[in-house]
Amino acid sequence: MAVLEHVNVTVSNPTATAAWLGDVFGWRIRWQGDAMSGGHTAHVGDDDSYVALYAPAKPTNAPQDSYSTRAGLNHVGVVVDDLKTVEAKVKAAGFHPHNHGDYEPGTRFYFDDQDGVEWEVISYA
Repeated sequence: MAVLEHVNVTVSNPTATAAWLGDVFGWRIRWQGDAMSGGHTAHVGDDDSYVALYAPAKPTNAPQDSYSTRAGLNHVGVVVDDLKTVEAKVKAAGFHPHNHGDYEPGTRFYFDDQDGVEWEVISYA
């Protein structure tokens, strides 16, 4: 069996993104430090998996539309037990939930963060 350990995403400020991910999802910074080409990385998650947040030494360009960019990251899905509580935390972090829906076998909503990364929050409870 294979298990996804991490995904690596370029962001403008790994420390700031790690902070709101901790507030919203209850994750912690597992490691942070210098990264390739003079950049900075923070790994945020739990004991089993994490999101690697990378910022290059020079600021990045504005994000492109990932759904029309080959090899674009379309969204990151996170499963939670209590969708309403997490949605309240997403709003408190300053993000705007959208595209709510029920589907077999769960419910979900999406939100875009300050860097244009789309997050899907799902509950199967």
